[in-house]
Order: sequence, then C-alpha cells, then structure tokens
Amino acid sequence: MTATEKQVVASIERWIREVVVALNLCPFAEPVVSAGRIFYAVSDAVDEEGIYMDLLQALDRFQQQDETSAATGFLILSEGLADYGRYNDFLELVDRLLEESGLKGVVQIAGFHPRYLFEECDESDPSNYTNRSPYPMFHLIREDDLESAVASYPDPASIPERNIKLLREMGLEEVKWRLERCCQV
Repeated sequence: MTATEKQVVASIERWIREVVVALNLCPFAEPVVSAGRIFYAVSDAVDEEGIYMDLLQALDRFQQQDETSAATGFLILSEGLADYGRYNDFLELVDRLLEESGLKGVVQIAGFHPRYLFEECDESDPSNYTNRSPYPMFHLIREDDLESAVASYPDPASIPERNIKLLREMGLEEVKWRLERCCQV
C-alpha cells in the first residue's frame, strides 16, 4: 500500500472505531473490528470503468479471504465518484454486477458516501450521517455472516430507527464534527 492508501484506510478505520462502533450504529461491527477481520482495498480510479474493474478485483480478493481473517470488507474510492448523484447511479451498476457475477445472495454491497442523502431526508438532517463516511466506498458483506448476526440480534428492525433517533438527538454540528475529525489522519 502506498502512503496515500495507508492514510485513506486509516481515515476509514478511525471512522469505523469512533463513529460506527462508538455510537453502536452497527451492533455487529465491534467484534469484527476488535478481531481485525476487515479487508480493505483502495481505488484511485476516477472513471466509472476503472472503478468497476477495481470493484471486480476487490470482490475477487475478498472472496479469496478466509472468513476468519476477513468477515467484511471495503473498497474505498480515494478519488472517484465524489459527486453523490453519480455515486448513487453507480450503485445500480453494482447490483447488476452481483447478479451477473453469480454473487447475488453470497455478497451484499452497502453504500457509504461523504454526501449520503436518504431520499426522504433534507440535506441538513443528521440521520444522513448513518451512511456518511470520509470517502465514497462500497461495504462488502458476506450474506451468511449477515444472516447469522441478524438472527442472533433481538430486534434488528429497530436498528435504523434507533440510529436516526440517536443522531437527531446529537444534532447536526456534533455528527458533522465526528465525521470531519475522522478525515484528519
């Protein structure tokens, strides 16, 4: 990894620790983080074709990892898809990629972006920060692990509602500050 890639990964690791785990936005994250079972890949591609190829490669490398060493993974875009509209459009391609590659039902990909905006939310709604990250990225999740984690959690349907409530109570300035701090690595 180059120095820049190390900085990008360090920023995401800090965000995972200080936002996702610290606020318990994902109750399944802490054991994986503590065990160091996260796969990271960084793409410096700026065009969609390059990002698509890097995503294919990251999916392949992630699938080759033993589940005990990489329970989950991230492809982080250090340069590409900074525009949230373009990123969101690209997510539709990602769904087709999973379908065409035979990974639908094996791997799930969730989206995170610095400008993430839920369809029904105003730009200033703190709840958008449940999916805002220091860089645009794709979260690679093993379906079997996800199903197992969800089955062992008492009320998984309550997680999004709890997160929205928590972030709105914290307020926009606090959640914005937490995200910005993660970019200062």
